[in-house]
Amino acid sequence: MGRQLFVTPAMGDYLDGSGSPLDPALAGLIEDTGAAGELSAMMVPPEQARLLTMLTRLMSASLVLDIGTFTGVSALAFATGLAPGGRVITCDVTDQWLAVAEKRWEQAGVADRIEFRLGAAARTLRSLPPETGADLAFIDADKLNYATYYELLLERLRPGGVLLADNVLLDGYVLDPELAKERLLHRSAKALHDFNAALAADDRVEVTVLPVADGLTIARKK
Repeated sequence: MGRQLFVTPAMGDYLDGSGSPLDPALAGLIEDTGAAGELSAMMVPPEQARLLTMLTRLMSASLVLDIGTFTGVSALAFATGLAPGGRVITCDVTDQWLAVAEKRWEQAGVADRIEFRLGAAARTLRSLPPETGADLAFIDADKLNYATYYELLLERLRPGGVLLADNVLLDGYVLDPELAKERLLHRSAKALHDFNAALAADDRVEVTVLPVADGLTIARKK
């Protein structure tokens, strides 16, 4: 949902330009996503996509659970960094953008590493056994259900696995959800405010929140 509150568009462009060049398929997918109009704000920005790939490589991850596919930017970023033989399971409640995603996954040569599942995220996660042992998980879906996704994912992460949660600052509204006048935004801000507090108090994980994009939580399962 856009860049984090304290980064101007000019600084955002500078951050993007200061990173390694994007894979052509990823750069193309980011450009394709712009055709979604206002919805394109749901896409992870380039600097965050680089971070997802880097974390995947640093962990030598072989299984990633990606909650919220949209146009497939995060799935592509993860798939690019996978260990040999690794895979990404990504899910969404719609396949409206799947053709856009698959075109670029094919271009990057990683389509065989990405498994798309259509349906509600909670149902998709419950279909995976608790002993799944994922290395990485990423939540970037409806904010009201972050707490549900977190519990389901934590059970399916291996010890030492990492869970990432996007948009945890929600344009700053988590500081005071009452400032959000639109009903869904208010409910989302309240849900994320509670989610952030719950993770900070959860002794099953080590947690830090980074001001990347619209706020990124990194939680390592003990």
